[in-house]
Amino acid sequence: MHDPTAPTNAFDSSIDLPPTVDEAAVRRMRFVTRLLDESVRVPGTEFDVGLDPLLSALPGNVGDAVGAGLSLYIVLESARLGVSYTTLLRMLANITVDVAVGSVPIVGVLFDAVWKANVRNLELALEELAEVGDDDPDAEAVTIEVE
Repeated sequence: MHDPTAPTNAFDSSIDLPPTVDEAAVRRMRFVTRLLDESVRVPGTEFDVGLDPLLSALPGNVGDAVGAGLSLYIVLESARLGVSYTTLLRMLANITVDVAVGSVPIVGVLFDAVWKANVRNLELALEELAEVGDDDPDAEAVTIEVE
């Protein structure tokens, strides 16, 4: 079983999630996270960046708004999978910090590259989903319909 005290790697597919968790949804969340936060290796380093800092570099706050909209997908999918309201609020706070600081010229692009709100949010969701499986192996995910 998953050790809740161990740090979570958002892209580690060996994390023990309960069988009730929609694996396709988790794969989609990982894809969006990787695309936004870790899709390109910075040459000569072991540091990855994604589209989020690039979007943040667009003039005005258009890029930040687009990035936030894409980031909300992970929150919505997490809600659908039954992640608690407290965790969803933490995820929204991560996006808010990302947008607020990311909108500052020059500094915001660098912050976006380091903050990686989507990786943080995916880790929060996976940790909670794994803990639910650890607490009660017969537990079922809560379904929230989003229209």
